[in-house]
Amino acid sequence: MSIAERLQEVRERIARAEARAGRAPGSVRLLAVSKTFPASFAQEAYDAGQRLFGENRLQEALEKIPQLPEDAVWHIIGPLQRNKVRKALEAGVALIEAVDSLRTAETISRIAGELGRTAAILLEVNIDGELSKHGFSPAELMTAWGQLSALAHVEIRGLMCIPAPVENAQLARPAFAALRELAEDLRARGPFPLPVLSMGMSHDFEEAIEEGATEVRVGSYIFGARAYPVDPS
Repeated sequence: MSIAERLQEVRERIARAEARAGRAPGSVRLLAVSKTFPASFAQEAYDAGQRLFGENRLQEALEKIPQLPEDAVWHIIGPLQRNKVRKALEAGVALIEAVDSLRTAETISRIAGELGRTAAILLEVNIDGELSKHGFSPAELMTAWGQLSALAHVEIRGLMCIPAPVENAQLARPAFAALRELAEDLRARGPFPLPVLSMGMSHDFEEAIEEGATEVRVGSYIFGARAYPVDPS
């Protein structure tokens, strides 16, 4: 299938998952994850109507952003080093999705203030407590919430997570539900409405939608299998 055909299939699956969950049509947005693929692949998706794209690495995003039309919207979904925050904001990255510490959030707020703007972010939650994963633990996030929500030049739009890998997507449901419940607890504390729950990828986005996702991050199902560099060591 072509990228356009796979995109259409994903959109149809999103719509069916919304319906099963009693969600309003169009309540879930699709982030096409174009990491490791050339800009021409993202352009094919754009030509098929996709406007929202995600990149793990800032350098890769900076190479692709000028190659696509200006109305393409870009999110950074991988860890962003603090020394690259200014470049990300100056490049017009719309949402930094994987803010994994108070210190990073403070850096983003400071630099956004220097640029005379407010930066939109998601907070990454290590929902399963995996040692290899980035992100706040739920307890850490609850403790830091007061400081995070007081940052002057940051708008916390919501939460994101990458659950522990499972063979059966149904087994990811508890992690998705836990992130939804955490967002509800934080929302009750104010001051942000936290409309975004970014969770679910190519293999489990339907389950994520049924558990409350408002954004799903789909890459390989749209663009194909990724070929990662082989470590010669």
